[in-house]
Amino acid sequence: MDVVSELLAGVRGHGAVFRRAIMSSPWALRMAGEAPLTLATMLRGHAWIVPDRHEPVRIETGEIAVVRGDVPYTVADDPAATPALVVTSVDYCPGGAGLEPASRTCGTPDDGEADVLLSGAFERQGRLSERLLRALPLVLVTPATDGPVPPVEAVAEEVVRDRAGGQLVLDRLLDLMLVSALRGWFADPRSHAPAWCRALEDPEVGVALRLLHETPARAWTVTDLAAGAGMSRAAFARRFTAVVGEPPIAYLTGWRIELAADLLRETGLTVGAIARKVGYVNAFALSVAFKRLRGLSPSEYRAEQRDHPRRAEPGSPVQAGRTRRTLM
Repeated sequence: MDVVSELLAGVRGHGAVFRRAIMSSPWALRMAGEAPLTLATMLRGHAWIVPDRHEPVRIETGEIAVVRGDVPYTVADDPAATPALVVTSVDYCPGGAGLEPASRTCGTPDDGEADVLLSGAFERQGRLSERLLRALPLVLVTPATDGPVPPVEAVAEEVVRDRAGGQLVLDRLLDLMLVSALRGWFADPRSHAPAWCRALEDPEVGVALRLLHETPARAWTVTDLAAGAGMSRAAFARRFTAVVGEPPIAYLTGWRIELAADLLRETGLTVGAIARKVGYVNAFALSVAFKRLRGLSPSEYRAEQRDHPRRAEPGSPVQAGRTRRTLM
């Protein structure tokens, strides 16, 4: 598995819920569902996504928007519109004609001219997606045609039909929509994708990143990584730092701490056992590095996650917990 696939695999989950909202102009929805990550596409018409205290972003028919949920936002047909409706995690279609369970449609009757919004959202699962999601812009928009599958028309058809295996198909369609959008983001030279994302495709640095990701517990040295990349130590160190944005060992330390955080959150392993799994000789060595990067000791971090399981990690738009998909 290539490193990009490994990173994207961390956002898979179960129980996808899509909704199709039909709205006649003027309309504006205040999103208060607290979903850390939302996907939206317009099946007809256009919309503006307006994060609080940030510039509005327009999406056209067929485009896919990936929206981080750590900043409150509004979706409307006019960026200056004042929301008349608030959408919460338990009230996805307020003020409309109600929810039709069979068709997963809410809003006003479709007269053929109303705007049609298709949306779904989900919390992240696993350590591999955390670094990726933390790097996303508030709103990322890519043409649906940038990805191999699925076209938004195919998604819309599955949403309104009731067929055997439908839930599994919806799970995978939402995954594919996200992967399609992210691959387009990675590939666009005009985007502001973080340096480490681009480094995954670098012929030399990408090799080193794969080595670090595959065996993070190994006692890596810059010399070892340079040999794997087929470069001299000095040339490799310069190139890695220039491409990734930090030195090789600093990157490795950050990756190990992310792995340790995931194990602390999701397993009952001792701190010493976790330390050995991620490449530290003992619990003390892990604690020193963990506290330096996270501001908490491993034990304090574990206790905090147990006391506040839905609380977002510092600097992260995503929250800890089991993958759950909800509606925009």
